[in-house]
Amino acid sequence: MNKNTKDALTTKIGRRSFLKMAAIAGAFGATNAIASGNVTRAATDEEVKNPFPGSKNVRTICTACSVGCGITAEVQNGVWVRQEVAQDHPISLGGHCCKGADMIDMVRSEVRLKYPMVKEGGQWKRISWDIAYDRISKKLMSLREKSGPDSAIFLGSAKMSTEQAYYFRKFAAFYGTNNMDHQARI
Repeated sequence: MNKNTKDALTTKIGRRSFLKMAAIAGAFGATNAIASGNVTRAATDEEVKNPFPGSKNVRTICTACSVGCGITAEVQNGVWVRQEVAQDHPISLGGHCCKGADMIDMVRSEVRLKYPMVKEGGQWKRISWDIAYDRISKKLMSLREKSGPDSAIFLGSAKMSTEQAYYFRKFAAFYGTNNMDHQARI
């Protein structure tokens, strides 16, 4: 037995420390007993079968990365309300990672950007996709004319499929640069 283990076994706890720990343990036990008393009930057969009346199951694919795991999304009135793993999906074989398990929270997030925004006069303002694309293309062309094509870098995404990555690479080449990178999760 080494000295640290021996010291830990022979360390005395003072009366004040013991009383503090006992009070904390008592408070935890009391709140645990109160919190667990008849608070939950078993779900009814109807609630298990269809917790959101009128909803439908939609098979979809997780977009957290380019793997393409299967998700069965439960949709009610156009709103994604619940999800399950697609058990028979050929890619994910009935499982997905923590990012896929949290996909519904990403989609339902109140801070999720749903349309193009621009900050003008210190305030965020919604703009159309056409205006956003026009502004981006003008800035890219101005940058290329002013500083050359190698002044930009094109950063891909792990969410891209092979085909999307191909077109993204072609876009950078047509822009005139080899400055490409990715954010692969491999």
